[in-house]
Amino acid sequence: MTLLEPMGLSLRDRTVEAGVRSGLAAVEAGLLEATKSDVPFITEAAQHLVRAGAKRLRPLLVLLAARFGDPDAPGVVPSAVVVELTHLATLNHDDVLDDADARRRTPATDANWDNSVAVLTGDFLFARASHLLADLGPEAVRIQADAFRQQVTGQILETAGPRADRDPIEHYLEVLAGRAGSLIAVSGRLGALASGAGRDVAGVLARYGERLGVACRLAEDVLDIAEAGGAGGVPRGHPGATLREGFATLPVLYLRARAEATGSPEDRELCELLTTELTNKTDETRYAEALRRFRAHPALEQARVAADRYAEEARAALAPLPACAARRALEDLCEVVTRDRPAVPPTSPSPSSPASAPAASPAVSPLVAAEQRLPEAAQP
Repeated sequence: MTLLEPMGLSLRDRTVEAGVRSGLAAVEAGLLEATKSDVPFITEAAQHLVRAGAKRLRPLLVLLAARFGDPDAPGVVPSAVVVELTHLATLNHDDVLDDADARRRTPATDANWDNSVAVLTGDFLFARASHLLADLGPEAVRIQADAFRQQVTGQILETAGPRADRDPIEHYLEVLAGRAGSLIAVSGRLGALASGAGRDVAGVLARYGERLGVACRLAEDVLDIAEAGGAGGVPRGHPGATLREGFATLPVLYLRARAEATGSPEDRELCELLTTELTNKTDETRYAEALRRFRAHPALEQARVAADRYAEEARAALAPLPACAARRALEDLCEVVTRDRPAVPPTSPSPSSPASAPAASPAVSPLVAAEQRLPEAAQP
């Protein structure tokens, strides 16, 4: 059993491992080729995040999905390049929207240059992805376009915030299904399509990918509060960085729900502390105190359980697939994306605490709804 870096995934089959390593090397070469321009400055900006290093989770999923068909089919590596280019393009845009200074401890594109360059670089990457996608056929174009629509919808929902009559936790999970789940879902679908694995397999892998993508983000929510770094990877590399930027992640939403349900003075005080102090970037003492108290709060454990639940749902989605090395690798990924984080301190709910957290899975998956809207040719 060998370790596939940098994802931290152990592949149990040497043939699969060799094929995946070869595929990832081809993807890396394809990314560098796709981000070249006749204008040197554009090449530099476009390759900035490509060369920063990454887990390459999405290309990995394309390559593993292709193992259910012909992994050497000519469209497999280009499909992996397309999904990673799309991912990198969204990172450029996200860093502008989030006003982020760093990405995986590498200066963000907008920090290296400015917002205009970051946005235009993202547009350039989208254009290059579209160019490659055109060679994969109309079905691949439709699938990618729908995933992009879901991503944009998720971003708009996050920006707008939940309606007054909407549960904030359900709203947040819908945002993650669009922003985090959709492109990972399309990785599995395109890998199956390119390899000729069939629409049934593609549908299974898409459902798996959506749940896995949400599990990844929820694990990052926990890691952001509990500790910096780790393969699960909060890219900003500083404890509480996401909180400090003003984002209400799942642990925060659980905390607010508990405070509202119980009326606990301690919970209300912590909510107020998080609101007023984590955005006060000059007071490191209060910042550390807010994090210390939050790390010991049951809301953090609730979020960890939610991440594990989504990972388990992803694993369960693979049940229709034949038992093989590729399926085992996909199952192992469900553990990889949630394991690299510190243990959350055990807590005991107070007598006034609600017996259970609000459900962490939306009643209707946005991916299922998206499949219903796809043209018949693109249905799983």
